Amino acid sequence: MTDMTAAEWWRLLPAGVRDQADGYVLQDARLQAVRVVWEAGRARGLGLTEAQLVVHDRYLHHGDRIARTPDSPLDLESLTARAAGAPGRVVAVEAVWDGDTFHDWFVDLVAVTDDPEGELRLATIHRSAAVRHLGDEEPAARHPAAVVAGRVGRALADRLSVPFHFASPETPDDQAPRRR
Repeated sequence: MTDMTAAEWWRLLPAGVRDQADGYVLQDARLQAVRVVWEAGRARGLGLTEAQLVVHDRYLHHGDRIARTPDSPLDLESLTARAAGAPGRVVAVEAVWDGDTFHDWFVDLVAVTDDPEGELRLATIHRSAAVRHLGDEEPAARHPAAVVAGRVGRALADRLSVPFHFASPETPDDQAPRRR
């Protein structure tokens, strides 16, 4: 890692690359923006971490102008409608941890199906969406996404009269045993 700031790296990039990266940022396409910045700056010593910081800086710069990817709906009616569109008979609702370098840990709420066997992702619950969903309520020591996934997942499972499964509600674990 060098001592250059994100703004200094940004000024070193060619104008066309800056325009393309900003276009991706304005579309809330963070991964594509990082890729473009990293590929163009790599020859000058820009690493992946610096590219992520440059793009983060552009997110801060553009603020409310960014067309944010909408959060998954977490209300019972929307989740019920999504589950009704599953390609098979819903036999369980499951909460599954996942994560990436941009969103950190998040929980996918899925409908597990038989006939045909499979699953349908009903919602992805990121920390920010969970915090908004909880409002002023403090989620104690648990990850907010786990709290929300547990509540809405259980409510949906009750509505569908199927079991709810969340193998690791206390600690993020993308290797926790699945229902099947």
